[in-house]
Amino acid sequence: MKFKLDENFGTRTQNIFRNFGHDVHTVREEALQGASDQQIYQVCCDEERCLVTLDLDFSDVVRFPPYQTEGIAVIRFPRNPSLALLESLARQFLQMLEKQSINKQLWIIEVGRVRIHQSDIDDE
Repeated sequence: MKFKLDENFGTRTQNIFRNFGHDVHTVREEALQGASDQQIYQVCCDEERCLVTLDLDFSDVVRFPPYQTEGIAVIRFPRNPSLALLESLARQFLQMLEKQSINKQLWIIEVGRVRIHQSDIDDE
């Protein structure tokens, strides 16, 4: 699967995705740091990449409709998380992807659970 990791992810997280066999681009390596959320969303749509982010703004399905995307994954965790927790949540997300597609959906990944928002709009 093709992913775009938002600017708040480093090389170690990127390597986790690659070790699971995924094609990964990052906002950082494409010089999109500081770009607007709308621009990041549009780039992901244009490149047909699932966005993985820590930015809760992307959970707004009106501003960022998941049905137009390859998926949006928002990782949420307690304040001041450790790198180990972030990596654990990334693995939790990737393991769930082995069972279910995120295409056209918003997933909120939290410790011990994944909340899935599915749109009622069918893409024709």
